[in-house]
Amino acid sequence: QVQLVESGGGLVQAGGSLRLSCAASGRTFSSYLMGWFRQAPGKEREFVAHITWSGGSTYYADSVKGRFTISRDKAKNTVYLQMNSLKPEDTAVYYCAARVRIAGTYDYWGQGTQVTVSS
Repeated sequence: QVQLVESGGGLVQAGGSLRLSCAASGRTFSSYLMGWFRQAPGKEREFVAHITWSGGSTYYADSVKGRFTISRDKAKNTVYLQMNSLKPEDTAVYYCAARVRIAGTYDYWGQGTQVTVSS
C-alpha cells in the first residue's frame, strides 16, 4: 500500500505562486507515473500534469502549460507542483496520484489540498 500526502495549498492573490508537495510513503515506493489533478466546486476532476518517476518526462494540460512545473525528488519520494501566475480559475482542490503500471488508471490518490486564488 502506498500513501500520498499533499501539502502546500493555501490562499494566494492572482498572479502569485504556490508550491504543492506530495510525499509518498508505505511499501517500497515504485511508480511509473505521478500526476496532479484538480477539482473545482461543481466541476469534474481534471488532469493538470504528470511526470514519469524514472525518467522525469513531463506532460501538462494546456490550461497550465507555461505556468506550472511538475518535478520529483527521488531521494525524498516527493513530487512537486510549482504554480506561478495563478489565476482565479486555478482555484480547486489539488490531488496527487500514482500509477504503478505503464498503462491504466491511477492506483493511489492523496486526500487533496485546497488552493484558492483571489482576484
